[in-house]
Amino acid sequence: MSLFDASPVAASAAHARQAPLAERMRPRTLEEYVGQEHLLGPGKPLRVAIESDDAASMIFWGPPGTGKTTLAQIIARMTQASFIEFSAVLSGIKEIKQVMVEAEKAAGFGSRTILFVDEIHRFNKAQQDAFLPYVERGTIRLIGATTENPSFEIIAALLSRCRVYTLVALTEEQIVALLRRALEDAERGLGASGVSADEDALATIASYSSGDARNALNALEVAAKLAASQKTKGHGEHVITKGLAAEALQRRVLLYDKKGEQHYDIISALHKSVRNSDPDAALYWLGRMLEAGEDPMYCARRIVRMAVEDIGLAAPEALNLCLSAKDAMHFLGQPEGGLALAQAVVYLALAPKSNAVYTAYNAVRADIEATAAEPVPLHLRNAPTKLMKELDYGRDYQYAHDVEGRVADMECLPPSLAGRQYYRPTGEGREKLLGQRMDEIARIKAAKRK
Repeated sequence: MSLFDASPVAASAAHARQAPLAERMRPRTLEEYVGQEHLLGPGKPLRVAIESDDAASMIFWGPPGTGKTTLAQIIARMTQASFIEFSAVLSGIKEIKQVMVEAEKAAGFGSRTILFVDEIHRFNKAQQDAFLPYVERGTIRLIGATTENPSFEIIAALLSRCRVYTLVALTEEQIVALLRRALEDAERGLGASGVSADEDALATIASYSSGDARNALNALEVAAKLAASQKTKGHGEHVITKGLAAEALQRRVLLYDKKGEQHYDIISALHKSVRNSDPDAALYWLGRMLEAGEDPMYCARRIVRMAVEDIGLAAPEALNLCLSAKDAMHFLGQPEGGLALAQAVVYLALAPKSNAVYTAYNAVRADIEATAAEPVPLHLRNAPTKLMKELDYGRDYQYAHDVEGRVADMECLPPSLAGRQYYRPTGEGREKLLGQRMDEIARIKAAKRK
C-alpha cells in the first residue's frame, strides 16, 4: 500500500459518521471556511495564491483551532494534489525520506504532492534539513503548521523557501456562526438529532473556547449528548441551555504554552503592566499565567526581578515584600500562595518607580567590557604584610570615620574612570532622599578640596 492511499481527503463515509463533530464539520471549500479574512478575503494574499494555483511552500502560524489543517486540505482539493499528512510528534527522518521518495516517483508521472506537517516546530534541525532538497526542486509543496513563532522554531534555510501566513484566533461571533451551522447541518452536523441551543448557551461556549473552533465544537457535541440524555430521562427537551453548556465546558481553555511564545508574551505583559503602574492589568496577566498552569515559582522569580529592575531604591522595601511572597508561595502552594504573588504585583504596580540602579549597573558592565581591567589603586589595597607596605599598598588611604562629615575626598575608581557617575537617582519615593544625600556628599568633598 502506498502512503498516498492514506489521504484523509479520501476518508470513507463510514469513518466520517463516527468521527467527532469537529472533524465532520471541517470546511471543505473556501466558502465554508470561517475567519482569517485578512488572508482569504477577495484579493488577499493567501486567497490569490490558492486561486492562481501558486505552488510555493508555506507555513501557517497561529493558535490551535484556527483552521491550519483545514486550509491545507482545501488547497489540496482546489489544486487536485495528493495530500499527505505528517505529524512531527510521531514521525522521524526515516518516514520523511520514505515519503519524499514516493513523492518524487509521483512527480515523474505528473502528479503533485502536498506534504502537510502538523506541529512542524517539533522537528529538530536535522529533520527540517531533510525537507530542503525536495522543497528546492519542487518535488513537494510543503505546508507546515505551527503554534510557535517560526522565526525561532524553523531553520532559516527552510524558512527562506516558505511563505509565512499568520492565522488569528476566531472571534466569538465567528465561533457562534460555526456552532449554529453545526446545529443546522443534517448531513454532517447535529441537524438530524433535533437538538437546538439557546443563544446564551452558544455565547457561553464561544466565550470559553478562547477562539478555538475545535474546542467549541467538541463542547457543543458534549452539550448535545447531555441534552439528549435529559430528554431520555424526561427532564426536558433537546435544548442546550446555558447551564448544560457550562457543564460541558467544565473549565475555560486557556491558550498558554509554558515553553512557547504565549509564555514570553504574557510575562512581558505582566512586567510592562507593573512598570506602567497598572495594578488591574498586572493582576489579570498574573492570573492568566497561574490559572493556565504556569510554574508559580517562575512567576515569583520574575516578580522579584521587577522589584529590583523597575522599583529599585525608590521603594527598597519592595524587594523584601517580593521575597516574602516567594517564600509564601513555596510554603503554601497553589491556590493560596497565588494570593501572595497577587499582593506583590499590586504593591509593585502602585510603588514609586526607578530604574536608576538598573541603568547604572548596565553602564558599569559596558565600561568593564570597553576598558582595560585596571589594577586596584594602591591607596585602596590592604597591606597585611611588611612587603606590601613597602610597595605603598594602602598609602594615602583616608578612613572615612576619622574625617569630618565621614566623607573623604578620595577617588575610589580606577584612574581612567575617575569622576564617572553611574548612579543618578530619580526624584521618586525614597530615591529622592538618596539624591539629596548624594548632593550633600558632593558638597562635603568640594569643601575639602578648597
